[in-house]
Amino acid sequence: MFTHHQKIVVVDSPLPGGGSEQRRIVSFVGGIDLCDGRYDTQFHSLFRTLDSVHHDDFHQPNFPGGAIDKGGPREPWHDIHSKLEGPVAWDVLYNFEQRWRKQGQKDLLLPLRQFSEISPPSAVTYEDDQETWNVQVFRSIDGGAAFGFPETPEDAARSGLVSGKDNIIDRSIQDAYINAIRRAKDFIYIENQYFLGSSYGWKPDDIKGQDIGALHLIPKELSLKIVSKIEAGEQFRVYVVVPMWPEGVPESASVQAILDWQRRTMEMMYTDIAQALRAKQIYDADPRDYLTFFCLANREVKKNGEYMPQVEPEEDSDYKRAQQNRRFMIYVHAKMMIVDDEYILIGSANINQRSMDGARDSEIAMGAYQPFHLAVNEPARGQIHGFRMSLWYEHTGMLDNLFLQPENVQCIRKVNKIAERYWDLYSSESLERDLPGHLLMYPVGITNEGEVTELPGSEFFPDTKARIFGTKSDLLPPILTT
Repeated sequence: MFTHHQKIVVVDSPLPGGGSEQRRIVSFVGGIDLCDGRYDTQFHSLFRTLDSVHHDDFHQPNFPGGAIDKGGPREPWHDIHSKLEGPVAWDVLYNFEQRWRKQGQKDLLLPLRQFSEISPPSAVTYEDDQETWNVQVFRSIDGGAAFGFPETPEDAARSGLVSGKDNIIDRSIQDAYINAIRRAKDFIYIENQYFLGSSYGWKPDDIKGQDIGALHLIPKELSLKIVSKIEAGEQFRVYVVVPMWPEGVPESASVQAILDWQRRTMEMMYTDIAQALRAKQIYDADPRDYLTFFCLANREVKKNGEYMPQVEPEEDSDYKRAQQNRRFMIYVHAKMMIVDDEYILIGSANINQRSMDGARDSEIAMGAYQPFHLAVNEPARGQIHGFRMSLWYEHTGMLDNLFLQPENVQCIRKVNKIAERYWDLYSSESLERDLPGHLLMYPVGITNEGEVTELPGSEFFPDTKARIFGTKSDLLPPILTT
């Protein structure tokens, strides 16, 4: 086990409606860390909150020496978390108990079922409630980090677990992603801090994909889903939102290595799509009509009364240039996937090998749907649909009827056009007004053959000397950066 990466809170809470001494279990699962620098609003301000809510919560780890005394831009934070009630909240509690018993003495943890004031697991809605949910908890964890795992491969297989070398592994988060992708009918929308994997399918230009070890299936499953829809002559789109770069100094070896893996992953997927289009003799299609990548950023004009820093950043530094140009990325830390507006996955797991392996980082996620709001005879219009629409409104700064049908080519072209315009405004030398929205095209080109190319004049992230393509590291072992 590398890192305990789960982000959970389990609390006892009053019963709804009050008037009772009984308490119930409520859990929270998602991507938000319990630390500084995570509070933000949908406005994701860079400079205007530095003398108020973010003065004592300034977070900027992408510049050496970043500090409130030197001023903005702060690093805005975009994340997603969920609140769980009912029996599934107890599943999160059981996860805590398994981890506690593995690390500490078993008799130090009292079972909550012995406390009469704690209500046992019970439903929180009636089955015929139109707003009821079905929810399941998934994990990435192994027997070295959690108590109570089966001891033999045979017992593990019966429990849906896999066996490693002297280890039993729960990789149900990866299984949940794969199952949801395979069941998808119309579109998939993803927000994730990382996007790399399926290295067995990368082009073997200067590497052996199997030696990289980023073998989880999610990127390949996505591209194969798109390919199957192209072959069937059916509409299907995949939208992916990632950070502009992984948090840290963008020129650093680790960040550049991750960007290199990300580019190879994207190129593998676009190559699959391009080959499928050629096989169907569709020669004029843009691969971005099927799969498209975005990042989030903000840019603000200076206003009177803003916080005045005590000192200036070092001359000719990324910090100084970003401050002068009044721009910076919004850090995407969410780990979420929406399928057909009817199913949602939210958790702590990134789309990389560390999170999906099961024997590297420990992770937890929830998958949920509303049984009365499935896309059967008409599009799903439940809370998952409403949540996606609110995210798109936050990111684009607008509402559009095309957003109601993400599977339509007109929709993905509309969103791509918006993101291209916002990238042009973000990367331009001049600044006349605030950026009208936050959704930017990820700054790479895609050829009709699926090759990922550098955009002329945009080989480096704005205000930095960091390559957007990344750079392969010959010093860092892949197991650390995948």
